Amino acid sequence: MKKIRIGSRESRLAVIQSEIVMRAIASCDPTVETELVTMKTTGDKILDRTLDKIGGKGLFVKELDAALLDGRVDMTVHSSKDLPMETDPRLPLVAFSKREDPRDVLVLPQGVSELDFSKPIGCSSKRRQLQLHALFPNATIAPIRGNVLTRLRKLDDGEFSALVLAGAGLKRLGLTERISRYFEPDEILPAAGQAILAVQARAGVDTACLKLFDDADGRDCLLAERAFVRTLDGGCSSPVAAYATIEGGTLTLRGLYVTAADQYFIDTITGPRQEKEQLGKTLAEGMRRRYA
Repeated sequence: MKKIRIGSRESRLAVIQSEIVMRAIASCDPTVETELVTMKTTGDKILDRTLDKIGGKGLFVKELDAALLDGRVDMTVHSSKDLPMETDPRLPLVAFSKREDPRDVLVLPQGVSELDFSKPIGCSSKRRQLQLHALFPNATIAPIRGNVLTRLRKLDDGEFSALVLAGAGLKRLGLTERISRYFEPDEILPAAGQAILAVQARAGVDTACLKLFDDADGRDCLLAERAFVRTLDGGCSSPVAAYATIEGGTLTLRGLYVTAADQYFIDTITGPRQEKEQLGKTLAEGMRRRYA
């Protein structure tokens, strides 16, 4: 029996996301055995500073990349929004999930129904912070680190009035009931790749077992979004955002551009889905010319 070792961060959400991939592999080829190999990444260990101060979200993949390269695992599973915009050609992204609900959400403490502006909203993402200030001018926003369950514990212990999180993560954790409000994409534009899972593998590894997992719409949306961010030299901690949707053969991409003075602008481009990466690049270059 063939065995595939799946590398994952050790958080509950990361494990659940890896199990989604493992079930898809089993459905595609029941003769393949999968083994989950979890590890703590640098990004999971350093919790006293925001990601932009310690090197960005690439710290969540460094150990997983090393495990792939030295053969300890055969594939790794990531939240696409945590991936650096440049990937090692030895470790291609080989499959992408169908997109879960991409919206950001507001989470209030247990038993609370109104936002308390006397306490800060917990949110470390500059992308979210800028858009939140437009929605809630009276709010103060403070950084918060840790996995989703750690953040919820800090919220319920009274440190924050609310959290802003990705709704997809709460749904995968079975915590949809914690969501107090969904922010539509025209309120808070999601991060590039939000709610899409990506599988990475060593070049040359047989990935036929992922054909039931791989989603064409998820792939095309993600590649358009990543092309937009990459063109703006934005790492995954940069205050940029991109969100694509597909209808038939047409892809619509919205991008958020932030100036040096922390003003932000959102523009849209539409075109054939097969030109996904060029659409992302064209939108980014146009916004940089207009707003820089």
